[in-house]
Amino acid sequence: MPIAMKPSKLPFSRPFSRSSFLRACLFVCLSACLSVNANTYAADDGDALTSAAIAAIVDAAVKPAIAQHRLPGMAVAVTVDGKRYFYNYGQTAMRGGRPVTKETLFEIGSVSKTFAATLAAYAEASGKLSLQDPVSRHLPALRGGTFDKVTLLQLGTHTSGLPLAVPERIRSEPDMAEYLSAWRPPYPVGTHRVYSNNGIGLLGAIAAARLGGAYSDLVHAIVFQPLGMKHSYFKVPAERQADHAQGYTAADAPIRMKEGYLWEPAYGIRSSSGDLVAFVEANMSGARIDDTLRQAIARTHVPRFRAGPITQDLIWEQYRYPPTLQQLLAGNAAILRAEAATPIVAAPSEQPAYLHKTGSTNGYSAYVAFVPDKRIGIVLLANKAYPVDQRVTIGYEILSRIAERAKR
Repeated sequence: MPIAMKPSKLPFSRPFSRSSFLRACLFVCLSACLSVNANTYAADDGDALTSAAIAAIVDAAVKPAIAQHRLPGMAVAVTVDGKRYFYNYGQTAMRGGRPVTKETLFEIGSVSKTFAATLAAYAEASGKLSLQDPVSRHLPALRGGTFDKVTLLQLGTHTSGLPLAVPERIRSEPDMAEYLSAWRPPYPVGTHRVYSNNGIGLLGAIAAARLGGAYSDLVHAIVFQPLGMKHSYFKVPAERQADHAQGYTAADAPIRMKEGYLWEPAYGIRSSSGDLVAFVEANMSGARIDDTLRQAIARTHVPRFRAGPITQDLIWEQYRYPPTLQQLLAGNAAILRAEAATPIVAAPSEQPAYLHKTGSTNGYSAYVAFVPDKRIGIVLLANKAYPVDQRVTIGYEILSRIAERAKR
């Protein structure tokens, strides 16, 4: 397992006066709510009806949320049958920011987990591991205990029983090995879905070790570079800091990610709407990618467990298409509570599926959803914390209206 970097605190913006703050908020809200940034881009300007229709759909869905939560900035990317559309709102910061573009960098939180799943599936497709392997096969320090029974698949489907967070005291691989050796599952392994940064962090680390490199380097080489994702990072370089949106808590306090052990697979990516929509397209048919990466992505879409309203894939959460909004919201409500999980042993259904993943850090909000059979997908990124249910609703409304219009 590669050694993770020690946690570090990123600098916050300086405090400013109440009057300046109110003026900044007013400016951001008005600019965001009244118009899309001048840099809004439609992939196919010749298809004016489609471009105009999508713009109207996106505006109607996102502007109320921008106003309600005083979001400094938001980037929206939509893909329809291989055509990309970008809609950008507001600024990268409440004070001294620049207009949001499709290259603006946001923390994407747990959407990062889908890249860890892809890397693990790539390692399996390359013959470096099997998702059915016990964890202890790859982490010898854990042999002879609980992790003889926990599989890599269970790490990637939140069914290992591991808790949500890596304890703050853990700073190294020996610390983690000591913690895991003493840990006992609250339920029999594989019987409950318990959302876990620990699990996907371990899976990402094991996959990287089997592939013979550092986790971040491998994600760059195997996923980012082949997909043309030139604006995605674990550590934002100095020359890109101007495009790095400042995050804000729900109370408008500036904040950025706090790194911890195994942070990279669990929540560590900063990316742009332009890059993430390329990743979404790679998760649907028609993408020009090599066979091993194609196989890996397909493996992340296989239904593995049913837990309450959720069909759990390798990190992705899946629903039969078309889902109702109530189904999606019920699934989201169940995310952080333990749910009895039933393995899916039948061959994957040919029924179209709606796949999605939410992502949150303390100052950023993300949502990605797509329907492979319809070749439609969406990316939502904002530099402020706002409710996950609202993101799910916005994404659902936009994709539903696009799908309905596509029938005409």
